[in-house]
Amino acid sequence: MKISSAKIATIVALCFMWTPLQSHAGIERVEPPHWWVGMQNTSVELLIYGDNIGAYDVQLASSDTARAKISKRTRTDNPNYLFVTLDIATNAAAGVLTLNFTHPDRATLQHHYELKARQFDPQKHQGFSNRDLIYLLTPDRFANGDPRNDSHPNYRDRLNRADPYGRHGGDLQGIIDHLDYLQSLGVTQLWLNPVVENAMQEASYHGYAGTDFYKVDPRYGSNALYQTLAAQARARGIGLIIDLVPNHSGIDHWWLRDMPAADWVNHGGKFVETNHMRETLQDIHAARADQQAFTDGWFVPTMPDLNQRNPLLANYLTQNAIWWIESAQLSGIRVDTWSYSDKDFLRQWVASILTEYPRLTIVGEEWSTDPNILAYWQRGQKNADGYSTQIPSLFDFPLQADLIASLAEQESWNSGLVKLYRSLSRDRVYADASALTIFADNHDMSRVHTQLGHDPALTRMALTLVATLRGIPQIFYGTEILMANPGTDSHGVIRTDFPGGWSGDKVNAFTGKGLSTEARAMQAYVRQLFSWRKTATAIHTGALRHYAPKDGVYTFFRFNNAERWMIVVNKNATAKMLDTNPLREDLAGYKSATEVFSQRTTPLREGLSLAAKSVTIFRIQ
Repeated sequence: MKISSAKIATIVALCFMWTPLQSHAGIERVEPPHWWVGMQNTSVELLIYGDNIGAYDVQLASSDTARAKISKRTRTDNPNYLFVTLDIATNAAAGVLTLNFTHPDRATLQHHYELKARQFDPQKHQGFSNRDLIYLLTPDRFANGDPRNDSHPNYRDRLNRADPYGRHGGDLQGIIDHLDYLQSLGVTQLWLNPVVENAMQEASYHGYAGTDFYKVDPRYGSNALYQTLAAQARARGIGLIIDLVPNHSGIDHWWLRDMPAADWVNHGGKFVETNHMRETLQDIHAARADQQAFTDGWFVPTMPDLNQRNPLLANYLTQNAIWWIESAQLSGIRVDTWSYSDKDFLRQWVASILTEYPRLTIVGEEWSTDPNILAYWQRGQKNADGYSTQIPSLFDFPLQADLIASLAEQESWNSGLVKLYRSLSRDRVYADASALTIFADNHDMSRVHTQLGHDPALTRMALTLVATLRGIPQIFYGTEILMANPGTDSHGVIRTDFPGGWSGDKVNAFTGKGLSTEARAMQAYVRQLFSWRKTATAIHTGALRHYAPKDGVYTFFRFNNAERWMIVVNKNATAKMLDTNPLREDLAGYKSATEVFSQRTTPLREGLSLAAKSVTIFRIQ
């Protein structure tokens, strides 16, 4: 869908609104660039950067002292920074504050700081939940809506679609143009890989090495266009989830040229690699040195590890998250490399965000296949060391690994479907297993179609299980058309271009032009599956009961007081008849089963037909 001229005018106006009011020469940056009245926390701490600004005193103009006051001025070992805490009156009206910076030997500097009126009602706003379908996409690889921004004179990493790790030109306008397509798939939440500026020398397309945490990369669009995307998505019932990276920045982040404090980055700004031993944070035998090596180490030399024990940086990262949520009225946060950040920081970071937005959903990436490691972090978990956070969801990597194994492995007493059965049997370790986010693949691993040997039937089975098991379902862009990465695990290939997102593409998945018969069929099935799921309340919040797999067949039920669904996996290469007698615990008193998509109804006494290599959903009546 193209934006009308009236909407373009609106975007231009919003661009002006999002541009910080200018300071006199000498003050290069003020972050956050603006704030709001009416927040739960009435204080905001401004990072102010400029030549020797730490030597200045700062006062509010006398006309502004009824609306705010400066309660704290903090200087660091770098004289080019000054941190100023503004306390905003609870009854303050929106408007512009004037900050006067005075120095005995220099001219007075002035900065106009805007306090905006809030448009976001956090009490009415909903985060994402089991009712949703999250669609993950890599913005550079989804659709190119504005070829004019494919390259930028200020960034060395230019358009090169022939390079799997180069910029390909996808942008926010491309996503806006195809929101109708996403809505047709049943998508209700959109998770974008990071869109903040990545002024890195190469491989900047993925977004995880930010160089300005308050600015959308201009090769994607602008802050205002991001806000437009969020608004237009909301109008279609689709929430926007931001991908935040509090653990590290890119080596070319603007502050790395002149760090705000000597301890802003771990290891004094020198590369020391993390040991990736996330187990150390819960290991009662762990050496402190190993714990520090995990949290303080860097991923790679181009991603400096941030020291969240510095209270100024911790507050900066917290305010940055709140600023994006408020600015675009977001539905949630995906937190990259969750456990690599400082534990105490994570606890306070989450608590501060949820104080402002109690219904917001936060999901953490803790890439471990050990359920005990995931469980440690979830809200409501009672840990032996007393540690707790309020994070409601984590990505269920244990279930993902077992889901793939259950479909890919040969059946035996200890392999195949029993892996999925055992995975769910370990739900007892979680405070709330139903709040976990479940998936068959994501942007950091081979696509599910490749993991399952490019077998469309197995891929369809995996997606059906993601749609019907407990948890919040997430799928990766292109899964609905069987996108794959045969013969390689290169991330640049895994995150390949979505066909039809570029002018001249021979295949167009948005229209169906040029898609294979198998891809068309999968796309149609995904639409059908997740459209059905929207109204299946027992799938969202109902109980789950399952029966041990036998002879390549696995059955589980999702039920509440209003409805009962039976989901049956037949992994066999031939059709089977399901004997319902062993399922009496869940079928007693019921008479028939209606297959959801064919609408064929069968009396339970007759047994139920299962197609070869299928997952069948029955409504039990």
